[in-house]
Formats: sequence, structure tokens, C-alpha cells
Amino acid sequence: MTQTLPQLLEEIRACRHCAADLPCGPRPVLQAGRSARLCIVGQAPGRKVHESGIPWGDASGERLRDWLGLASAQFYDPRKVAIVPMGFCYPGKAGSGDQAPRPECAPLWHGKLHAHLRQVELTLLIGQYAQARYLGDRRKATLSDTVKAWREYLPQGQLPLPHPSPRNQPWLAKNRWFEAELVPALRDTVRALDL
Repeated sequence: MTQTLPQLLEEIRACRHCAADLPCGPRPVLQAGRSARLCIVGQAPGRKVHESGIPWGDASGERLRDWLGLASAQFYDPRKVAIVPMGFCYPGKAGSGDQAPRPECAPLWHGKLHAHLRQVELTLLIGQYAQARYLGDRRKATLSDTVKAWREYLPQGQLPLPHPSPRNQPWLAKNRWFEAELVPALRDTVRALDL
């Protein structure tokens, strides 16, 4: 490996690969450090995160940090937490919510990033796009079924989660087991990482 992680991050942040397809232009948002023990693979930045450049710097991020039991200082420390979304740039609005992450991003960059993230012990797979890429044929028929089967994936250091967006409030209301069972186990697992 000849490229250092800082060089790779600089290259990613300068990426213009999908510029013609991004309504607000490219602004890759991620964080990573060689000593990170937790990796969060989400979907793509929303409009607010695109504007601020702060990963998970929105209501979804507040809920995610609560689920994890992490303070902002821990969450935003790249030496502890890597944030590697499926798409690094805001993909634009869709009819309900945002567009899907750009399909070019993860194949182009994730392998190179993970080659530097050798200390990661737990990878959170947030939403269907991350679960499809990282679980492949091991995922269940629906996102709900995949998340319900979280105990199957945890021994491999992977944990599927729903998106913490306020738009997912109906899902959370319907699936009370998530906050009753999975969130406490998630907090315990994250606490054991000693971030």
C-alpha cells in the first residue's frame, strides 16, 4: 500500500467523478482514522450535511448518537469512529426523501478505505444500501427481517440498523423491540470498544 490514509482522504474529498449527476455539486463527506474501532456505513449525506460538511450533523445524527450512547466528541473523533457512507455526496431530492446514493462511490472508494481501517471491530450497516453491499446474500427478505436477525451478524463484527431518520418514526413505532432489545445491546457493544 503506497498511498497513506491522509492522501487517500484528500483524493476522495477532491473527487468529481459524479459531478454532472449531483444537483448541488460534489462535496464528499466522510471521516476516517487508522485507529478507528467503529465504522459507520450509512447511505449518503442529506442536504443539511452537504451544506455543513459535518457527517451526521442533523436530526438523524442526533438519534444515531443516542442509539450508540456516544457524545459528539467521541463520535466526531476519526481516531475512534470512521464514517464511510455508501455515497459521499448529497445525491439530491427524490419524491419522498433523498435520491439513492450514487452507485459509483462505494465500488470506487470503499475497498481503498477499508485497507487502512484495520482496527475496526464493529461496522454498523445503516439502511438497505449498506446492508445489500456488505451482507449480500446473507441479508434477509426485508430490511426489518435483516435488522431483527442482528444477532446472526454481530459475531462477524457487523450490525444492521434502520436509518435513524425522523422519517422512520413509523417503523420505530411498529418495531418496539428495536429500542427495547437492540439499542441496549448496541450501546453495550459500543461501550466495550472503549472509544
